[in-house]
Amino acid sequence: MSKKVLIVESRYYEDIANLLLEATIEQLNLYNVKFEKMEVLGALEIPILIKKAIISDKYDGFIALGCVIRGETSHYDIVSNYSAKALIDLAINNTIPISNGILTVDNKEQALVRACKTKKNNGGHAAKACIELIESFNLL
Repeated sequence: MSKKVLIVESRYYEDIANLLLEATIEQLNLYNVKFEKMEVLGALEIPILIKKAIISDKYDGFIALGCVIRGETSHYDIVSNYSAKALIDLAINNTIPISNGILTVDNKEQALVRACKTKKNNGGHAAKACIELIESFNLL
């Protein structure tokens, strides 16, 4: 069966977004997974767009990409916690694979290390997690 996923990414930090997306696409191509990509402004908007896409019934899975860097206010806690909770709730409530590749870090240096495909490769890991979930779902 041919798999198709939707990548929903926040491009708030353009350089980090580029690294995450490059690693994600490389992994999807490695497994011959078709994909489409949509952009939103921030991490909190990612689950909203994924919910709408779930309703369309066009995708086998979803990959959320973005970056939240801790600042001086509670905004970091709100965005990181609520986006992660919304994604897991969507996955469980709709029984559909969603992988969370939204980085939550203390500083930009940490984000760059986690986004780089030759270092932590979080984008590649998010893609692989989604692919493996889709394959597991197909076995059930």
